[in-house]
Amino acid sequence: QKILLSSPDMSPAGLPLALRQQIMLIRSAAEADLGEPRTALRTIEQARALDPQMPGAWLAEVPVRLRLGQYAEASAAVDKAVSLAPESADTHYLRGSVVHAAGKASQAVESYGKALAIDPNHLGALIARAGLLIDLNRFADARKDLDSIQKINPEHPLGIYLRALVAERDGKVKEAQTALRELTELLDRIPLDYIRYKPQVLMLNGLAHFGLNEPEKAKQYFEIYLKAQGDSPIAKPLAQIYLRTRNYDQAITTLEIYLRARPNDVQALTLLGSALMANGQYARASRLMEQAIASRDDPRLHAVLGMSMLSSGQTSKAMVELEKAVKADPGQIAAATTLITYYQRNAQFSKAIALAETLVKRNEKNPGLSNLLGMVKANSGNAAGARQAFDKALALQPKFVLPKLNLARLDIRAGQYPQAEQRLKDVLTAEPKNSEAMFEFANLETRRGRIPATREWLDKAVASSGPRETRWGLALADFHLAHGNTKLALKAAKDMATKTPDDLPVVMMLAKAHLAAGDVASAKTQLTLATRLADFNPQAQTQVAELQLAANNLEGAAYSIDKALSGQATYVPALALQARLDIRRGNKSAADKRVRDLIAKHPKSVVGHWLQADLAAANGQSTEAVAAYRRAYAVSPSTESFLRAFNAMSFVQAQGTTDFAQQWLKQHPGDVLARTALGNHFSRAGNLAAAKTEYQQALKLAPEQPEVLNNLANVLIHLKDPQAVAVAEQAVRANPDNGLVVDTLGWALASSGQSDKALATLRQARNLEPEHPEIHYHLGVVLAQLGQKPEARDQLNTALKLNPQLRQAAHARELLDNLR
Repeated sequence: QKILLSSPDMSPAGLPLALRQQIMLIRSAAEADLGEPRTALRTIEQARALDPQMPGAWLAEVPVRLRLGQYAEASAAVDKAVSLAPESADTHYLRGSVVHAAGKASQAVESYGKALAIDPNHLGALIARAGLLIDLNRFADARKDLDSIQKINPEHPLGIYLRALVAERDGKVKEAQTALRELTELLDRIPLDYIRYKPQVLMLNGLAHFGLNEPEKAKQYFEIYLKAQGDSPIAKPLAQIYLRTRNYDQAITTLEIYLRARPNDVQALTLLGSALMANGQYARASRLMEQAIASRDDPRLHAVLGMSMLSSGQTSKAMVELEKAVKADPGQIAAATTLITYYQRNAQFSKAIALAETLVKRNEKNPGLSNLLGMVKANSGNAAGARQAFDKALALQPKFVLPKLNLARLDIRAGQYPQAEQRLKDVLTAEPKNSEAMFEFANLETRRGRIPATREWLDKAVASSGPRETRWGLALADFHLAHGNTKLALKAAKDMATKTPDDLPVVMMLAKAHLAAGDVASAKTQLTLATRLADFNPQAQTQVAELQLAANNLEGAAYSIDKALSGQATYVPALALQARLDIRRGNKSAADKRVRDLIAKHPKSVVGHWLQADLAAANGQSTEAVAAYRRAYAVSPSTESFLRAFNAMSFVQAQGTTDFAQQWLKQHPGDVLARTALGNHFSRAGNLAAAKTEYQQALKLAPEQPEVLNNLANVLIHLKDPQAVAVAEQAVRANPDNGLVVDTLGWALASSGQSDKALATLRQARNLEPEHPEIHYHLGVVLAQLGQKPEARDQLNTALKLNPQLRQAAHARELLDNLR
């Protein structure tokens, strides 16, 4: 274009009139390509002045006017051309282009048809009509035109692109991808400096790369195209690319420019709403959707409005909008899946299943939705229905990993460990770096009681995870907290914070780890950040409030509870926590009223009864507390409700405690936690032989459970059983970084007369748990046995200083007197 306009050889001066007019029209096209439409129009007017009856001088004006969005002027120019040359295929083709651009589809098809009646091989008309017929879902007619294009010019870029669209619509994914790859290989060879002035080529190559999921390549073509065509619909796929790469500001700017010209484009409006939400501008996103809905009621707008309200904590209003969206258009998959998640969270499984089944019926060939249905059924307790849905997902897509993992999860729940192991091995054979399968292997080993293996799989999952994946690192931190390894838990949490320092779950885990380590100040700092990040999300704010209570920050807890209830006034966990806060503040009458309200409004929830038990315990009413826990158990006889009731009964040595546990275990013989709790009950009551039996039964179910091994070792020490050392060594192998477990081994060695080994082991335990008084006492006893009096005195004094009411305090003081 630049050479054409600057070269003296291309000057129209001195040429014959007809040739001069032709050259001037070619120059006008070059000027339009270079983004100078006004100059192009002046050149066209000069050419037309040479011969106003030449149709080409009027036709040249049409594409320039369309580029400027001047449809009336374009229509007038094409009408003049048709009047001058009614039998010209070009004139009817361009008339079709004008009415096509104006949205008059039927008139455009008619005009393209007239052009093709005059010239059946008119490529422009064939391509334009084929594209329009595809838009109108008239695929059979479109295929006829595409066949004609293929015969005339098999390498025409638009023809190739339209073939890809039709193949994709027919479900021929490979054929569509092959066509798109053919198109990019054709157009990528053209120098960018040349096609930057060919907007149609830029658009086509950008769309082809976009369709091939090559966003970076697509972006460069779209960006150049939009510099000349700022209000083009290409703004929408470009904005999608910006959203994928988290360039939210650029996505917003691009869509705002486009919407100035086309304010009623619902797809662009919903994209802009999504971009605003991703950028944290929830209120603005909501206003935008509300304004759009006021002028047109479209389910897509309700869906985005619901999402924005949900993000800003307006859960109840959000659900109303999402339900409107799905009712009007069940094909709103994002809105529907969000609703399904909400329904499950609130135990509305019948609603969740019904909606998931609707999605599957409408999208029978979508394996992801069958997998979703399986997950909902699994969460509702319908394992058989879940398996059926997962199997269907795999039948649709045999290499789909998620249903394989979900089937393994069902196997683990059902105690079918060999089947679960084989499924997970199959996944890892196909995908050796699949960290989710590794995590499920960790869950499997936990259920088997193989704690060292659990940690190995968690370590592998963390090592195989991506740069922003934090789930497995957080699971590892939780694992260490559960096994008393606060240093390792804190390290795991800090490692995740280096990945995503402002990620709410990471911040919460850091707070937990700091609390476990006794660093309340650091925990409070993290919780302040967590409160901000949680915004008005009721679930997240309630979790923050729980940790604030653990940090004894009652004002912080109150603030988080208020934010949670601002997001959802009826959120039961937040209401329950409000009552717990009243109990902590000593406002027992207010707590009692809240608890009674909870039980009245949610009689089938255990939460109210648990709170009633907490309140009774706070008032010193242990019998009433036990009765409340028993009521909760009657409402929901789960492992957790059993353990709460049983432990409360065991603490006060209530009549029937043992019978209560044995009745539960008769119905649930594989419940390791319940059997361990019964063993602990017997141990506290001094019935060591019965405790030993229960611990041994628990270890048959979970052979490497460190807590059970440790408790059994302690019982065996008191029974002077020679197996105490071997069991304690097993416990240490299962949990080598837990100071209390190492202490048990040290004391077992000391009790069996192995003082030298005991000394080294107890020093190790002290280093792991330097603030634990009983470890210092045990170390002091062994040092005294070995005649190391000064250090023995130091250790015994430290034990009494840390806890003057130590169970062995009398013996420690007696030893100190003897060591003087």
